[in-house]
Amino acid sequence: MSPCHTTLAALALALCACTTQATDATVKSSSTSDLKPFPAPLAGEIRHVIELPPLADEDLRKVELIAGKTLEVDCNRHRLGGRWEEKTIEGWGYSYHRLDQVGPPMSTLMACPDNSRRKAFVAVGGEPLLLRYNSKLPLVVYVPQDVEVRYRIWSAPPDSLPAPSR
Repeated sequence: MSPCHTTLAALALALCACTTQATDATVKSSSTSDLKPFPAPLAGEIRHVIELPPLADEDLRKVELIAGKTLEVDCNRHRLGGRWEEKTIEGWGYSYHRLDQVGPPMSTLMACPDNSRRKAFVAVGGEPLLLRYNSKLPLVVYVPQDVEVRYRIWSAPPDSLPAPSR
């Protein structure tokens, strides 16, 4: 293998090492007293609060927020439209995230077998929302009431790889 291919193989291996990890994160209801600085949910919204456990290497972690709905789908690829917004609470500096304008489902248009219909989680499409892992502050998310919030914890290896120059 050439040095370039070896470096690319190592990079691919490092990216594969960026796996999700189970944590003891808790999702609390919106009645928690430490949520006083955060706004109340708007009409038709629900507030989700994720508290992450402290970790020794939080700089090597990210939290991916995934919003979506469980829908009946077929063999096509499905996604929902939507837009995440990050807001900051004035005077506090705390941030929270709001998902609004969740659109109707979109899908590819392949012909599917008759028995391919099933229930599945359909995520809001677009770029994944990756956030800094911070166990000191709750992760507060507002979504429409009919939208489910899921999350994944991503980790990276402690060593970085040099980029080849040409």
